[in-house]
Amino acid sequence: MRKKTYATAALLAAALFTLSACGSDDKSDAAVTAVSEDSGNSGATIVLDQPFTKPNLVLTDAQGKKYDLRAETKGRPTLLYFGYTHCPDVCPLTMNNIAVAKSKLPKAQQDQLRVVFVTTDPARDTPAALASWLKGIDPQVVGLTGDFATIQAAARTVGITIEPPHKDKNGKMVSTHGTQVVAFSPKTDAGYVLYTEDATVDDYIKDLPKLVQGAKP
Repeated sequence: MRKKTYATAALLAAALFTLSACGSDDKSDAAVTAVSEDSGNSGATIVLDQPFTKPNLVLTDAQGKKYDLRAETKGRPTLLYFGYTHCPDVCPLTMNNIAVAKSKLPKAQQDQLRVVFVTTDPARDTPAALASWLKGIDPQVVGLTGDFATIQAAARTVGITIEPPHKDKNGKMVSTHGTQVVAFSPKTDAGYVLYTEDATVDDYIKDLPKLVQGAKP
């Protein structure tokens, strides 16, 4: 099993430097360097010994309605990801991997699971843009947009750094952001598992039945 267990404080310090400039030639994706409590295994699944508190985040969903993350996902297994629709690589791959894995769950568990995609590029990712993009991945995914500073601050509380969208050396607009997926337990509403961009569809297929129950992968 490709997993590690980390202390949250150490992980926060490392994760703040784990960024991916999607679609840019100046990609930076530093490895998490926190000391593992397991015996040298490396991989995509990180189990936290001190879970994250779910962000207190109120934004606008793809239907243009107010969405309170804590209220709407309370008591439900939840996967939270920060990315943007113009991303040509890691964002669509991550979301598609989750969508494929989710489709393997029994219908009742699919309905329980909340997958939340928060844009890191709200100027371009309007509710309509989010709805159009997510329709091709999984229409059940909750897409959220709103004030950039609010999104940036919320991401930081779960160890994910987001930089304001900027033009790369080729003049292309990119969004540099952490690429972790945070899994929140339906039992405690705390974020107790992280997935890095190395997580495969098989990792999610294997873990989602456990995450839906609030168990460790």
